[in-house]
Amino acid sequence: MSLKNVREYLKQYKLDNQILEFPVSSATVKEAAEAIGCREANIAKTMSFLVEEQPIVIVVAGDRKIDNAKYKQEFHKKAKMVPFEQVEEIIGHEVGGVCPFAVNKGVEVYLDESLKEFEHVYPACGSHNSAIKLTIKQLEETTNYKKWIDVCKKIGDE
Repeated sequence: MSLKNVREYLKQYKLDNQILEFPVSSATVKEAAEAIGCREANIAKTMSFLVEEQPIVIVVAGDRKIDNAKYKQEFHKKAKMVPFEQVEEIIGHEVGGVCPFAVNKGVEVYLDESLKEFEHVYPACGSHNSAIKLTIKQLEETTNYKKWIDVCKKIGDE
C-alpha cells in the first residue's frame, strides 16, 4: 500500500513513472546499491526518530550514520529511533521502504547536509524493493522538508 501511496504522491511532480522496482530486496543500503548499480553513499536512507512525541524522518547519505552529539545539538534531545514495530504506523511506511514521500500527517522531514555531495541520490519509495533517482533539487521539491541539518558522520569515523 505504501508504494501505491508514494506513486500517487509523486504524480503531482510528474515523477510517478520514474519509480524503479526491483525483483530483489532494496531494504538495506547495501541491497539498494546492488539493485541500482550505484555506490552505497548515493543511497538516500531515511531514518525515523521521535523528538519528544514528534515523529521526524531524516534523509542521509548511505555512507553516514547519526552523530549523537550533532543530533543533540540540533534537537536538544538524545536520538531516539521510532521502535521497529511502530515505524509503519507512525511514519506511514514499512521498515526497508521508509522514505520522505507520502509520510503520515505530522511527520517532519529533514535533509542532512551529507546529501549535498551528490548530483543524484536514490531514496526508497515506500516498499522494500523500490527507489527513485532524484537530483538534490528534486529531493527538496518533493519532500516538503523542514530544513537542511548536519547531524551525521561517515560510517567508520569515530
